Parts: sequence; C-alpha cells; structure tokens
Amino acid sequence: MSGGYFDYQQYRIHDIAESIKELIASNNDDTPAEFGGTVGNMFSQETIAKFKEAELTLRKAEAMAQRVDWLVSSDDSEESFHSRWKEELDNRDD
Repeated sequence: MSGGYFDYQQYRIHDIAESIKELIASNNDDTPAEFGGTVGNMFSQETIAKFKEAELTLRKAEAMAQRVDWLVSSDDSEESFHSRWKEELDNRDD
C-alpha cells in the first residue's frame, strides 16, 4: 500500500466528510427515530449550506493530505505531486 507518512489518517478526514454527507441527505427525513424525535435533524437550509461547504473543504483536505503523504513517502515524484495536485485540486468543479 502506498503512503503511510500520516499513518493513513487522511481516511479519517474521508469518514468525517461521508458522515456530513449523510447528515445532509437525511436532514429532512421525518421518519420516527428509535428513541424519539425524527431521523432527520431538520436543520435550516442556511445550516445545510454550511454542512455542504464543510464536506467540500474536508474532501479537499483529504486529497491534499494524500498528495503530501505520497510525496514524502516517495510514492510520487515532485513532478507527479504537482501534476496530481493540479488534476485533483486545482481543476475541481465544486
């Protein structure tokens, strides 16, 4: 497996982004929850917009950490680092 400089902790960033994505998707779910209330949190659209911003930022942070990890772990050259950074981060359509 490639990388390892950060002990693969960038995948924790991925998990947080996925959890936020799930919160966004379930926000308006009025299905009764097991212990009362509803499955969805019913946050305002203003709050959900911030959740979306957080998810995108975390996904960028994950990609950034991955690129640095692979460079310092000697899995990528500096040329590959810059090429992949440009491909994965500079050209994103968020």
